[in-house]
Amino acid sequence: MNLQEIAYQNKDIASKALAELLKGKSFRVYGLNLPKIKKVLPTNIPTVKANELRIDNLFELTDGTAAIVDYESDYDNADKVKYLNYMTGIANRYLNENKKCPKLRMIVIYTGDIRREQVSTIYDIGAIKVNIEAAFLSELDAEGIYRRLKEKVDSGTLLSDEELMEFIIFPLAYRDKEEKKKKIHEAVNLAILIQDRKQQIFILAGILTFTDKLIDKEAANKIRRAIEMTQVARIFEEEKQQALTQVARIFEEEKQQALIQAAKTFEEEKRQAVEEATKTFEEEKRQAVEEAAKTFEEEKRQAVEETEERISKKSVRELVVRMIEKGYSVEEIVSLVPDFAQEDVEVLRKELPHR
Repeated sequence: MNLQEIAYQNKDIASKALAELLKGKSFRVYGLNLPKIKKVLPTNIPTVKANELRIDNLFELTDGTAAIVDYESDYDNADKVKYLNYMTGIANRYLNENKKCPKLRMIVIYTGDIRREQVSTIYDIGAIKVNIEAAFLSELDAEGIYRRLKEKVDSGTLLSDEELMEFIIFPLAYRDKEEKKKKIHEAVNLAILIQDRKQQIFILAGILTFTDKLIDKEAANKIRRAIEMTQVARIFEEEKQQALTQVARIFEEEKQQALIQAAKTFEEEKRQAVEEATKTFEEEKRQAVEEAAKTFEEEKRQAVEETEERISKKSVRELVVRMIEKGYSVEEIVSLVPDFAQEDVEVLRKELPHR
């Protein structure tokens, strides 16, 4: 596998990790007045052969334009033809996909080897005129950036978006190739110390992507291992959160079931209590009715008996009165009416008007 294939393999490894994290970031810290990145676009161009150079990066910006980003460590006017091929290839891809091609920007970021005065940003061949937006990393204070980043990493402070973009590019601001490689190692070692996993992944993937033409196998492998370990930790955290969410969901379900069961039990007990109370009430009412009826019947019987007794006594008295009036003697009356004693007959005789 040649160096170019390794470089693109490295970029493929980091692209997925970097793509989402680049959203909202800006190239302003490189001296480019561009809108923020909206999303990362695929860099494959069907018309470019597999063994030819590919686009380093392609971004959709928030103003709807597409920015082709290439990194150069030397200046060659012939590269402008390469950039033109990039643009026609992208235009063809949109055409093949039946999509309108957005306005294209050609961004070239020159490493510390190149100075602004060495570069012409216009490619004018009459019918076609290409305007290049160039950034010169030689104009960055790489040592100052590293010191500032190290202080923040050592203190555990989160980095700003601008500092994140500086972190992934500052090794390329050095002029000497070996010094660049050394600074790549320093950047990787510093990035591994970052406590925030999201920022750590962004920087490691960014270094692997943006320095892919210079990074050596040792540094690339260190980045891959760090990304893998961070992803393992992230997966563990996600699984832990999922487990906690699952436990919480089960708890809520069981709590709801317990509440439903409790409500059901309460309703059942209430129904049984109502039924029992109703049954008791009906039984007591029945007993009360029976007792009242029994009392009523007894009182009615007694009343009837008393009435009958009164009637009977009255009838007997009237009989005795008639017998007295007819001249029956006391002895005769007592013998014929056993219910009347001799004294009763005498009392009744005295009560009658004298005849």
